[in-house]
Amino acid sequence: MPGRIIAVEVAAGDTVTKGQKLVTLEAMKMEHSLVAPFDGTVAELNAVTGGQVSEGAVLIHIEKDEA
Repeated sequence: MPGRIIAVEVAAGDTVTKGQKLVTLEAMKMEHSLVAPFDGTVAELNAVTGGQVSEGAVLIHIEKDEA
């Protein structure tokens, strides 16, 4: 859904764990937290605090840990 990024909790190259908060969006006057779906590494980050987000935008690409 379209909205605005109000917080970015990770950086490219960071290791993340399942359930870790990555980005917080404000959309429809509500805050939505995006969390890691699995353990991995942030391979690509297309989110900046204050940035606008259109529907369907890819904000973070996480490469899954093989271990």
